[in-house]
Amino acid sequence: MIKVLVVDDSAFMRKAISTMLDKDSEIKVIGVARDGQEGLDMVRKFDPDVVTMDIEMPKMDGLTALRHIMMESPRPVLMVSSLTTEGAEATLKAMELGAVDFIPKQLSKVSLDIVKIEKDLIARVKAVATRRMRHVHARPVASRASALVGRMPFVRPGGRPVRDVVAIGVSTGGPPVVQKILSSLPADFPASILIAQHMPASFTGPFAKRLDGASKISVKEAESGDVLKPGHAFVAPGGKHIILDQKVSRVDVIVTDIPKDALYKPSANVLISSMAKAVGKRGLGVILTGMGNDGCEGVRDLKNKGGRALAQSDSSCVVYGMPKAIVDENLADEIINSDDMAEAIMANLYK
Repeated sequence: MIKVLVVDDSAFMRKAISTMLDKDSEIKVIGVARDGQEGLDMVRKFDPDVVTMDIEMPKMDGLTALRHIMMESPRPVLMVSSLTTEGAEATLKAMELGAVDFIPKQLSKVSLDIVKIEKDLIARVKAVATRRMRHVHARPVASRASALVGRMPFVRPGGRPVRDVVAIGVSTGGPPVVQKILSSLPADFPASILIAQHMPASFTGPFAKRLDGASKISVKEAESGDVLKPGHAFVAPGGKHIILDQKVSRVDVIVTDIPKDALYKPSANVLISSMAKAVGKRGLGVILTGMGNDGCEGVRDLKNKGGRALAQSDSSCVVYGMPKAIVDENLADEIINSDDMAEAIMANLYK
């Protein structure tokens, strides 16, 4: 039985989330709290396996409560986030502080849109609950990054890289990992990077800006007409796919909503399959933490064209779903911890 604590200042939200979770026989809501302080007290008292946490609350807000939880007794925390720019920025900050994922707040008392997230909510709670003792971001990104200062820098082989396009597929628990990877790359990184992170449309722009501010390379939300350049990364807009178009002397980025029936938008499969078709063996696929198997078919196409693929290790994933899919299909050339992924990406450009 997975024990869940629901923390939200809205009585409607507390009731709605509790009702949805209690429909599943493997989940039990063991308490509800009206603000961060009450939530923190109930964490100490009931020791829940998972906490859902609103951000804007009286007395103690969600970010402050999250900091205390991560310092005192780390456990999976899912943030309940509004689909606004402000909500996105606060949620990304929460994930930097230790939250494993977020739940879009698609609801109002009038529309009752919250029923649309019921299956996703239950799936996320179950997925992150299994990682309780195995993966916790107990420190903010800045502190973790400082731990890398003493490492030996990557010694780049002579000559041009064999691969010059990197496609990253990532979902649950991804933003801190992607930030860790991109912030560890040098300014003269000799390849382009494309990122398909499962995220709402209102989140991908702030996510790209956050990555750009934390990285030596340039990062932006992708737009049709962008041209791939070394040292530049492009984040797929939420609700859209990015595909590549190989021209005579350049590779263009195209933002599209086709295929419309893709399970995820953006889709790692669509991105990586497109990379395989456009640049073939020049492509490197990287599959990071996330539920499901998005990216597996794309990596298969890439491998058939002579490209390489890296998978994040089980022990460093929030959810070992997407990487597991390519590992189980023997499509991963290497399995890498998140702390070592930037260096592995650099090395694999020359393999």
